[in-house]
Amino acid sequence: MKKLAKFLAIPLVIVSSLYVHAQRDGWVTLIDGTEGMDNFNVVGDANWHTDASSVRATEGSGASWLVTKDSYSDFVLRVEFWASHDANSGIYMRCQEPTRITDRNCYEANIFDQRPDLSYGTGGIVHVAAVEEPYPKVGDHWNTYKITLDGDRLLVELNGEVTADVRDSQMSSGPIGLQWGRGELRFRKVEIMEL
Repeated sequence: MKKLAKFLAIPLVIVSSLYVHAQRDGWVTLIDGTEGMDNFNVVGDANWHTDASSVRATEGSGASWLVTKDSYSDFVLRVEFWASHDANSGIYMRCQEPTRITDRNCYEANIFDQRPDLSYGTGGIVHVAAVEEPYPKVGDHWNTYKITLDGDRLLVELNGEVTADVRDSQMSSGPIGLQWGRGELRFRKVEIMEL
């Protein structure tokens, strides 16, 4: 019986130390697969729902967002997303009016491969930082955004490549919004670390 107790205690020690490590590294998980919709308010009427491995939206009568219940100032945000080739979406940050979101009252890291002006398409920060050619395309496969907002520095990395690195001080804090505008959007991992 003592051997069995020692044997069972080993996995608990390992799990316990992993949990402490996850807490120590500062990352907070907002979406993990199908978990986390309770961290957000829904703005708009897109059909946000969970499937086997993600949070997704495929239709609505107009733009819609999942908006964090908390506000953030300086942070690193990691977002794993899948977008159909015709999708219009974005990651909105430091939103000033969480119930009336626009690309003028938030910083928007765009997900829009078919935007008419591709300089502010996927990888750019709309109205703030143009993305350079060759323009990134993210349609129909999984991608990762890593976005750092630290004071007035805005740094966007898409699939490990820097697509925007600028200074702008229009907005200093606010919630984060995950947008559905058209097409199909899936979010399978969203994590944030406050700086």
